[in-house]
Amino acid sequence: MNDEITPILIAQSGPLRGQRWGLNDDELVIGRDTDCDVAVRENTVSRRHAIIFREGREWKIEDNSKNGTYVNQERVVGPVVLRDGDVISIAAAVQIAFVGSDVTVPLDLPARSDRRMRVDIDARRVWCVNRELLPALSKPQYRLLVLLYLHPGDVCTREEVIRAVWPDAIGAAVTEQSIDALVRRLRDRLIECDPEHQYVETVRGHGFRLDNPLKS
Repeated sequence: MNDEITPILIAQSGPLRGQRWGLNDDELVIGRDTDCDVAVRENTVSRRHAIIFREGREWKIEDNSKNGTYVNQERVVGPVVLRDGDVISIAAAVQIAFVGSDVTVPLDLPARSDRRMRVDIDARRVWCVNRELLPALSKPQYRLLVLLYLHPGDVCTREEVIRAVWPDAIGAAVTEQSIDALVRRLRDRLIECDPEHQYVETVRGHGFRLDNPLKS
C-alpha cells in the first residue's frame, strides 16, 4: 500500500449513505455508541460493533458484535485483511466500502442481477425474477429477509433470527411459535411475487436458509 494514500470508508447503504471517513489514525471503531468513530444508531448494531485497525502495511477488521460483521458477505471470524473495494456489512444496518487506493468507487453497490431474488437494502425494496414485491414487507419480515439474504446458503439459527428481528427482546419474550409464524408470513409474501420457487428453507433442528439460485 502506498504510504501517501490514506484509505477511506464510504457508506453505500443505510442511514449514513454517502458519508466518508479517512483512516487517518491507527484504529477506527464502528458501533452504536455516539463516541464511536462511525456511529450507526440502529438497534441491530452493537455498542462497539467492529474495529478497523492498522497492522504493519495492512488494514484489518475485527468483529466484536452479536449480529455479525461481514466482508463481501463472508462473516468476519478473527481479524480479516481488507482489500481495495471490499464491502463491509455491519449486521443488516449499513454497508461500507473500503477504498485502499486513489480509485473512484461508485456509491451504489453492484446489483445481484444474476440471482432470482434481488434486495436493495438501502431502499428496502425486493424483486423476485424482476418483479417487485408490493406492497413492501413489514419491518419484521424485511429484517428476517435481509438476515437470510446477507448469508447466502448459510443456516441462520433461531437465536440469530431473534437478535436480527427483535433486538430488544429479553429472555424468552420471543417464542418459537412467533418465529415460525413470521417465517410463514414471509414465505406467503414471497410466493405472491414468485409462486414458482420456495426461497426460505427450514433446516430442522438448526434454523433457516435462503435459497436464491441463479436465474434460469
